[in-house]
Amino acid sequence: MKYLRQIYEIMLRELLILRQNHIYRFCMVLFPILVIFFFTSMLDEGLPTSLPVGVVDLDNTSMSRSLTRKLDGFQMSKVVAHYPSMTEARRAIQRNEIYGFLYIPKGTADKLVASRQPKISYYYSYTTLTAGSMLMKDLKTISTLGSAALGQATMRAKGLTDKQIQTLLQPITVDLHMIANPWSNYNAYLSTMMVPGLIMLFIFLISAYSIGTELKFATSKKWMEMADNNITVALLGKFLPQTIIWLAIVFGYEWYVFYHLGFPHLGSPWMLILLGLMQVLSAQGFGIFAFGLMPSLRMSMSICSLWAVLSISMAGSAFPVMGMDSALQSLSWLFPLRHYWMMYQTCVLNGFPLIESWFHFAALAAFMLLPWLVVKKIKNAMLTYVYIP
Repeated sequence: MKYLRQIYEIMLRELLILRQNHIYRFCMVLFPILVIFFFTSMLDEGLPTSLPVGVVDLDNTSMSRSLTRKLDGFQMSKVVAHYPSMTEARRAIQRNEIYGFLYIPKGTADKLVASRQPKISYYYSYTTLTAGSMLMKDLKTISTLGSAALGQATMRAKGLTDKQIQTLLQPITVDLHMIANPWSNYNAYLSTMMVPGLIMLFIFLISAYSIGTELKFATSKKWMEMADNNITVALLGKFLPQTIIWLAIVFGYEWYVFYHLGFPHLGSPWMLILLGLMQVLSAQGFGIFAFGLMPSLRMSMSICSLWAVLSISMAGSAFPVMGMDSALQSLSWLFPLRHYWMMYQTCVLNGFPLIESWFHFAALAAFMLLPWLVVKKIKNAMLTYVYIP
């Protein structure tokens, strides 16, 4: 009962600190909510659409104009300009006016009719990876359609049936199945990694900040006195209010994206609750550990910032971890977001049981227990250290 009373009194003290310090209000409530709505609204259409593309049509025949109309009719491409030469089109790409252009040389239609195999070229910028890959697919498709259309007309004139024409033009039909995200929805793909990663960044920083400010404002001895110098009681009382607020933010995010926006998920609601709980507790554990490792407000927050930013690259969603160097593959296990992402795609996105990602679950549990390695150092810092700006 004594420990429970002490924890309760420290919780009341922490709630008063949270109310008086505007940094907590911004970093624990306002900024995470803005991050959630920013990323989910920025990608609300699922895929980028109407990407600007140009056309250099030196042939200017009915066939070349038909290809231009078909390119403009694609969802992800929009023909915004016609250029008289490749030089002008290349300069437009360099000015970031278009992402690519289709080049139809003079005499293309005549060569097609004469079966002399004309060349249609397309150029695209890969400076922006997503836009470049999307336009490359559309430009490649439209180039293929040009030869297929003429071949279809020629074979129909020779008396072949539509089934025979289809077999000759496309001998092998691809039956494509996109597992878990058949819509190629970038919102469901990117937001489910970026938003939790940024929320974990805020948790890292606030966890280290809340302990560091006890030294900065010379309130650490009073904090420890309320817990009878029991660092476990002091940490529990301090971080329980923060944990409740973070869980409310994370569970609100999960409800919003998975039930309101309808992001694909095959896991049960209990799996989402467990994942959110592990996310918050592991991030808090790492933030406390970072301060215990470097009992300095500035240094601990720098470590948390660096680790959180690197974790977005090391999670494996943008670039697969299996494609990285062996040293980086080993390093990826040291980032909580990596294990969160693996649990999410295994148990939530694909609906596999928790046993399939038991190692990542154990890793997140290990991050939760990291503070036990440095509690004595934190206690010593709170009782003896003097804050140095």
